[in-house]
Amino acid sequence: MERAQKLLNTTFGYEDFRHNQADIIQSVLSGADALALMPTGGGKSLCYQIPALLLDGVGIVVSPLIALMQDQVDALRQLGIRADFLNSSLDAQSQRDIEASLLSGEIDILYVAPERLVTERMLSLLDQSTIALFAIDEAHCVSQWGHDFRKDYQQLRILHDRYPNTPRIALTATADQRTRDEIIAQLALQNADVYINSFDRPNIRYSLNEGQNARAQLWEFLEQEHAQDAGIIYCLSRKKVESTAEWLVEKGRTALPYHAGLPAEMRREHQSRFLREEGIIMVATIAFGMGIDKPDVRFVAHLNLPKSIEAYYQETGRAGRNGEPANAWMAYGLQDVITLRQMVQGGDAEEQFKRVSHQKLESMLGLCELTSCRRQALLAYFGETQSQPCGNCDNCLHPPETWDATVSVQKALSCVYRTDQRFGVNYILDVLTGKKNERIQSFQHDKLSTFGIGTELNAVEWRSLFRQLIAMDFLHIDVDGYGALKLSEKCRPLLRGEETLQLRRREKNVTKEKAGKKKVPVRGVDQELFDALRACRMAFANEQGVPPYVIFHDSTLIEIAKRRPQSMKDLGTVSGVGEQKLKRYGQKFISVVLEFPLHPLLDNPFSDTVNSTLSLYAQGKTADKIAQERSLVISTIYSHFSQAIAVGLLDVREVTQLTDVQFQEITATMNLLESEAESALKPVYEALDEAYDYGVLKCVQAAL
Repeated sequence: MERAQKLLNTTFGYEDFRHNQADIIQSVLSGADALALMPTGGGKSLCYQIPALLLDGVGIVVSPLIALMQDQVDALRQLGIRADFLNSSLDAQSQRDIEASLLSGEIDILYVAPERLVTERMLSLLDQSTIALFAIDEAHCVSQWGHDFRKDYQQLRILHDRYPNTPRIALTATADQRTRDEIIAQLALQNADVYINSFDRPNIRYSLNEGQNARAQLWEFLEQEHAQDAGIIYCLSRKKVESTAEWLVEKGRTALPYHAGLPAEMRREHQSRFLREEGIIMVATIAFGMGIDKPDVRFVAHLNLPKSIEAYYQETGRAGRNGEPANAWMAYGLQDVITLRQMVQGGDAEEQFKRVSHQKLESMLGLCELTSCRRQALLAYFGETQSQPCGNCDNCLHPPETWDATVSVQKALSCVYRTDQRFGVNYILDVLTGKKNERIQSFQHDKLSTFGIGTELNAVEWRSLFRQLIAMDFLHIDVDGYGALKLSEKCRPLLRGEETLQLRRREKNVTKEKAGKKKVPVRGVDQELFDALRACRMAFANEQGVPPYVIFHDSTLIEIAKRRPQSMKDLGTVSGVGEQKLKRYGQKFISVVLEFPLHPLLDNPFSDTVNSTLSLYAQGKTADKIAQERSLVISTIYSHFSQAIAVGLLDVREVTQLTDVQFQEITATMNLLESEAESALKPVYEALDEAYDYGVLKCVQAAL
């Protein structure tokens, strides 16, 4: 292990091992087999690269994607490691040359695709070579329950049978208990040392949104969070991949499509550009990403629902591999659920596989509909407990509002029942909302007791309700019945009135604003009032059973917080406050405003950090006390003061507490040296024998 530590320091440039790297390396060096589960970006590759360099012979790495081998080999060669790969992208002569190098012991690490490894030709070459170890990367591919099942991986058991004395290490970032069990069984790793690290990626912020106007939501997310960052956007279909990439290019971003239907050369080019250029967005199906080692991917977005939590975790794990803050963003909808369930049911897989796939999809939907911490649920799925909410997911940062949906749910379920469970969501919505179209009249469903009883919700809200009912297994989708809704046994207590049901309330999608319209930011000094105004709005919304934006839009609350109207007349001039709303809500909102008076010193265009200083000053605190409280140097505090002095909000003598003599000395020196720019303060500072802080000089300069 001393040699391993030295290699880590000198060859790879890291000071210390992370997670269980040292223990895993020790196992392999001692000749044992190992199964290592580590989060994406956790340093799995070092667990086999270092032992491969320390043990006699060549390390054979089984890698599932040909496209990635070149980059991994290039990275190792940069470190002076003799690495190579054997795959179908090489011409015959190149393959022969590498095979000769293998036989002569001139390769330290060789990457091989699983389908090539199990050929008799390759096994014969290995028989003639000294093998240090076998590393089976992305080992979850061996499991038919996994999200990246590859049949060739199931043949890798031959390595145990043929080379029983050669250590093997299987590695993956995603595997629930069922998948772990199958990895062990399929690869004959029953005696392996098992290392399971935390699955948590605390730097990733998880945010899962309803998919109404998904593109507009996505664009706002990109504009606000990742205006110039590299990222990956996953779509379910090839067509959506291409149309989304084209749309992003039209919006001014560099976006490239990637899916299995594109020519191989184009896929290679796009992947190469993504890995090597900055700020590129890759729009892809799940054909892209396995093993991607790009550390500065700042976001992974999903425009469709992944088919399992394993898939979601694997794909989102490609963001923030360098440990810096990153986003996992998703917009999903009812159609995603229908499509994925049809894909499961419509396949030719065995019934057991279909049942497991259905359960995995239900778990993914459960994560989406969750009203508590996303990370806790995500980790729990992999058998890991986190005692406290993470504080870095959408539900923690903005706890979702719930509402008693019992009556509306009863209406929905009754309507499905009374239409004989033969129709899909769109038709049921038309019946509930009382649309008298030709189809409804032909079935005489306009005569039903449920016709037109659903006017309390609009179409978007009804869709949200149905999607949640489907996700929570109250309704099933009959694939063979063209998407007809079927009641499940879970419905009975609800319909009998024996149970109530709380559902997530859908807030207004900010994306319904006009395209390109920027969200108006809330000034830091207005944030407390804005939050109180939102709480007031929510109280009215709850009282009336309507979404908050029906009371006032966010833009209206922002303007109220900024202008702070003191009377009904003033409030009436705010955009979005009509006569009826003024009459109904005006007095209450004005009373909230009056609870948060704004100090005149803070009514300014300055940054939040400057106003934080000014706010403390308004409370009677001195510059020294403010610097101590804010953990800033005194010069920075005076610099903040200088901005308020320059516009007449503060008096320089009061702030600096300079005597008449001191003030005159500084001003005379400045006038003498004609100091106008900040950079010109140095001569003043030196001429005054460094007796005054730069910040104080800046305050005097601002007053002049």
